[in-house]
Amino acid sequence: MKVEQIYTGCLAQGAYYIESNGEVAIIDPLREVLPYVEKAKKDGAEIKYIFETHFHADFVSGHLTLSKETGAPIIYGPTANPGFDVVIAEDGQEFPLGEASIVALHTPGHTMESTTYLLRDKDGKDHAIFSGDTLFLGDVGRPDLAQKATHLTQEELAGKLFDSLRKKIMPLEDNVIVYPGHGAGSACGKNMMKETVDTLGNQKKMNYALRTDMTREEFIKEVTEGLLPPPQYFPHNVKMNREGYDDIDEVLERGARPLSPSEFETLANKTGAVVLDVRHQSEFEKGHIPRSIFIGIEGSFAPWVGALIMDTAQSILLVTPEGREEETVTRLSRVGFDNTLGYLKGGFESWKEEGWEYDTVNSVSAEALKEQLKTTTAPVFDVRKETEFETGHVHGAHLTPLDFINDHLDEFPETEKFYLHCAGGYRSMIAASILKSRGIHNFADVSGGFGAIRKAGIDVSTSLPNERE
Repeated sequence: MKVEQIYTGCLAQGAYYIESNGEVAIIDPLREVLPYVEKAKKDGAEIKYIFETHFHADFVSGHLTLSKETGAPIIYGPTANPGFDVVIAEDGQEFPLGEASIVALHTPGHTMESTTYLLRDKDGKDHAIFSGDTLFLGDVGRPDLAQKATHLTQEELAGKLFDSLRKKIMPLEDNVIVYPGHGAGSACGKNMMKETVDTLGNQKKMNYALRTDMTREEFIKEVTEGLLPPPQYFPHNVKMNREGYDDIDEVLERGARPLSPSEFETLANKTGAVVLDVRHQSEFEKGHIPRSIFIGIEGSFAPWVGALIMDTAQSILLVTPEGREEETVTRLSRVGFDNTLGYLKGGFESWKEEGWEYDTVNSVSAEALKEQLKTTTAPVFDVRKETEFETGHVHGAHLTPLDFINDHLDEFPETEKFYLHCAGGYRSMIAASILKSRGIHNFADVSGGFGAIRKAGIDVSTSLPNERE
C-alpha cells in the first residue's frame, strides 16, 4: 500500500494518491489531472475511485476531467447534490481498494457534505484519515463558508463540526496518520501548522479544537472567533465544483495564445481585459504596461488573483516570464479564472522594443525613508495583515491590508507623497500596481519591506491599527 501526498504550495493544498495491489484512489485532485494519470501508468495501476471530501471553495478540483479520462467514479459524502453523475457514499460505507479499503465517515460542519476518508490496511487496521477541511493540523475548517447553501448559521455549523470531531475522528487510535486538505497559508482555516502530515495523537495534544475538556459552547466560540471575510471568488469555485466546468485542455487552448504587442493592445482595448503581469516584482518595478496589475507567479499567486481580481469571468491578458505561459494559465484555472485570452509574445521586452509606452514604480531604500522621516511626517501605508502590523510597524503608519486594499482607496493622499511597504516587497508591489491602475502615482515603494525597515533602525510601534500616535 502506498500513500503519496501531492502538495501544492501556492494553494497550500494537499491532494492524495493511494495505491494498493494495482488499484488507485485519488482524493481531492487538482484541475490538471495528467500527473495522476501518468503516476498510475508508471505504477502499472488503474485509477479506481475519485474521492472528494467536499465542494471546495478555494480551488477548482479536477474530479470531472479525471473521471472523463479514466472512467473512475466520483464519490462524495452524504447530502452532496452535484449537477453530474456521482456515487453518494453512505456514512460508514467501505470501498475496497486492492488489499486495502477506504471508509467514508460523514463529518459535517465545514460544509454539510464534508466527509473524512479512513484508510484501512490489508489487515483491516485503521491506517490514516484524509480529513479534507474538517480537521487541519493545528486547526479545523472554518464553519462560515456554507451558511447560505445550508441556511444554517456559522454557530450551528460549528456545533455540527464539534459533534463530527468527537464522534467520528477523536475516537480513532492515536497512531492514525492525519492527511489534511490544507496547510498554513490557506484561507480555509485560521492557525494551521506549517507541517502537512501528523498523527492524530499529536493533534489531540496540539490542536486547540480537540481538547477533551472543551465544552460545545467553548468550541463554537473559539472556532468562530477572528474569522476574516473569505475571498470573493470562493462561491464561484463552489459553483464550478458542484455544477461543472470546461476541461483544462480547452482553457489552455484559449489562454496560451501568443499575441504581438499590437494584437495585445487591440484585444485589451476591445475586451476590457485585465493585463496581469506575473514576472518578478523587481522587473515590474523597472518597467510594465501602463495600468497592468502585478501578481508575481513566484508568490502565493492564485490566492492573490482570486482575492484581488474577484470576478472569475474577467477577461485576462498575460505578461509572463518566457516559457511560463502555459503554467500561468493552468494556475489561474485552478481558482476558476478560465477566461485568459492570450499572452504577450516575447514578453515585456517585445513591448519596449516596438516603442510602446510603459510605466515604472518609484522605489526608495529603507535608509532613504529613515532620513525622510527625520524631517517630514510623510504618510506610510502598511499593506501587511493586521496580525503582522500588531507585532510591529512604522510609528504612525496606516494599516491598509492588501486583501482589502480596494476598500481603502480613499485613504491614500491625492497629491502628497506617501510610502508603501509590506514584509518583503511582493505584496507592496501588488498594491503599487493597483494604486497606479487607479491613477494614484504619488508614492514610493520601500524596497525590502518591513524587514529592511527594521534593519535600518526606523522607529517601530505596536499600537492599534491606524492609530496615529
